[in-house]
Amino acid sequence: MSLSYTFALILVLGTCLTGIVWLVDRFAFAPKRRAAFEAAQQDMPEQVTDNKPRDPVLVDYARSFFPVFLIVLVVRAFIVEPFHIPSGSMIPTLLVGDFVLVNKFAYGIRLPLTHAKIISIGEPQRGDVAVFRYPRNPSVDYIKRIVGLPGDHIVYKNETLYINGKRIKDTPLGWYSGPTVREARVSVEHLMGVDHKILTMPNIPGKEGSWVVPPHEYFALGDNRDNSEDSRYWGFVPEKNLVGKAFIIWMNWDGFPSMPMWSRIGTGID
Repeated sequence: MSLSYTFALILVLGTCLTGIVWLVDRFAFAPKRRAAFEAAQQDMPEQVTDNKPRDPVLVDYARSFFPVFLIVLVVRAFIVEPFHIPSGSMIPTLLVGDFVLVNKFAYGIRLPLTHAKIISIGEPQRGDVAVFRYPRNPSVDYIKRIVGLPGDHIVYKNETLYINGKRIKDTPLGWYSGPTVREARVSVEHLMGVDHKILTMPNIPGKEGSWVVPPHEYFALGDNRDNSEDSRYWGFVPEKNLVGKAFIIWMNWDGFPSMPMWSRIGTGID
C-alpha cells in the first residue's frame, strides 16, 4: 500500500467517522440533552448557571475535526495534490528533491481510493507532464511527459523521436552538468507546439523501438531520455491510471545534509 493511498484512506475514514459522530449526536442525542437541561432549569433554576448543555468530549472533537478532514479531502482528491520527485528521470525539467503540485481535475474528477472517474473534464495533451499510477504496480506513482496519444505511431531511434512519421526536431544547447548528471547533452525538443528541454547521453543510449498507442492509453517518456524507465520499457499508460497534470514546483529539498534550492520555488513546469 502506497503512502499516497494510505493518506487518502486516513482522510476518507477520518471524514466519515467524525461526520457520523457529529450528525448522529446532532439529530439523536443533542435534542435529548437540551430537553433534559431545560427540564432541570425549570425544576431547579437557582442551581443552573450554564446557558446550554455541555457536549461530550468525543462529539466536541468530532465537530472540530470534521471540517478539517473534509476540506483537506476535497482539496487533495479533486483540486490539487503535492508529489515529491525521488529520481532523476525528468531532469532537466524536474530535479531530484522537487515537490510539485498536480492539478487533479485536469483529466476528470475521480473518486478517492477507487479512482473511478465521475466527471469528464479534459484529456491529456501532448507535452503534458503527468502523474499516473505505474501500470505494473498501481501503488507507485510515476511522473513522465506524455508524448503519444491514442492512435499515434511512436518511433524512438538514434536519440530522436518520431510521431506518425514526423521527426520531432530539437535544438542543441550544449552540455549539461548537474548534481546527479554528468556528460549529457541538453537540447530543446519542439514537441508539436510544446518546447521543453531534454537530456541525452551519447555513450549510454536509451531503448529504441516502434509502438502504436492503443485506444484510451498514452505513451510517456522521461525528459532524461537515456536514464528513464518509461513506456519504452513497460508499455502504455491506461487512461484509468492518470492522476493529474503537474503545473508548478512549490519546494525543492532532498533532505539533510543538503539545503533547499530556493530558486526552484514557484517555478512553472513546461
